[in-house]
Amino acid sequence: MRVFKFGGASVKDADGIRNVVKVLQEVGHKDTLVVISAMGKMTNAMEKVVASYFEDKKTITSSIQEVIDYHENILSDLFENKNHPVYSKVKLLFEEVKGFLTWNKSPKYAFVYDQVVGYGELVSTTIVSEYFNEVGIPNTWQDVRNLIKTDNGYRDAAVNWERTQQEVSTRVDMSKLNITQGFLGSDDNNFTTTLGREGSDYSAAILAYCLNANSVTIWKDVPGVLNADPRNFKETQLLDQISYREAIELAFYGASVIHPKTLQPLQRKEIPLHVKSFIAPKGNGTTVGKGEDISPKVPCFIVKKDQVLIKLSSLDFSFIMEDNISEIFKLFHDHRMKVDLIQNSAISFSVCLDNKFNGLQSMLDELKRRFKVVCHEDVSLYTIRHFNDKAVKSLQNGRSVLVEQRGRETVQLVVK
Repeated sequence: MRVFKFGGASVKDADGIRNVVKVLQEVGHKDTLVVISAMGKMTNAMEKVVASYFEDKKTITSSIQEVIDYHENILSDLFENKNHPVYSKVKLLFEEVKGFLTWNKSPKYAFVYDQVVGYGELVSTTIVSEYFNEVGIPNTWQDVRNLIKTDNGYRDAAVNWERTQQEVSTRVDMSKLNITQGFLGSDDNNFTTTLGREGSDYSAAILAYCLNANSVTIWKDVPGVLNADPRNFKETQLLDQISYREAIELAFYGASVIHPKTLQPLQRKEIPLHVKSFIAPKGNGTTVGKGEDISPKVPCFIVKKDQVLIKLSSLDFSFIMEDNISEIFKLFHDHRMKVDLIQNSAISFSVCLDNKFNGLQSMLDELKRRFKVVCHEDVSLYTIRHFNDKAVKSLQNGRSVLVEQRGRETVQLVVK
């Protein structure tokens, strides 16, 4: 059994869906389960529907209609016969969304979000499944909410592994091609839940674990995992092999490689993860699994932009001790500031933070009551795994380095 995952970019339009068919024809689709995300940017569009529901109900109809129109354009391109059953199936799904928004009484944003946003995946997989049947690739459409069972932690649900294993073993015929959704699950009351960041990749890993799959392949619009993001670095190199541990390390520092949550179930059963291109499916791609940490062993560059560097020192030149640090970290927690780098001495403490939730100013006001505070906004945090002198110099060139920290394998620079 293999598990394939296709993201939104691969099914963003009719040509994308036709290309997925070509990929399956090239690499085979026997004994395969395919996990598919919402089409294109439809998760964002469904989030807009939720925002309309809470902020301006007069715009709900137009927000939903944008989503309907997007999918109808794809349908009309793929299915010339307007009486094809796929049209009524998709219409019924959108009627369910409208119905929920009409009768819902819950004021909880996270609950409403999960009941609405997941229809992006339900619609996309319905269209893809019907198109596969149309072109001679018979398949079984699975509602993943019947497979992945979770608690009711809406927007970031925790998997009930025992129940999920039971449902997957009962419902999935491994001898057939199965198509299901990423990102979604359901709780004990059968309300839809979502799995949080990188939810579709995580879905593929959960199902692979429960199926004892031979491998998971994530199909992307890049040739595999690169040693740097080509949007930020000019010269990039394909990585052939990454160990589970190394992939988790890279993700920890901010690389958009694979989320650790996805790797954990695969590592437990030593299921290899392949990252390959849906543009060139016969390419080697990158394998994440057991073995060598990284191959080829080249520096890997990661950048986090729009960070904040705060330097704290005591007002009376006393030491910054454990009680001070405990107080400082409580403030970070209270103001939802994510810590990315720490450096301290006897009387000073520097920290690089991600101000994702805009809690900076109120936190600074509190810190200034106890400490001397220097704050640098709009800095960038660069991390190099497996660094060498040339790699470090390439980042230092022409930049003002505010903090540098080195370990055996990793160097981090905060630059302005």
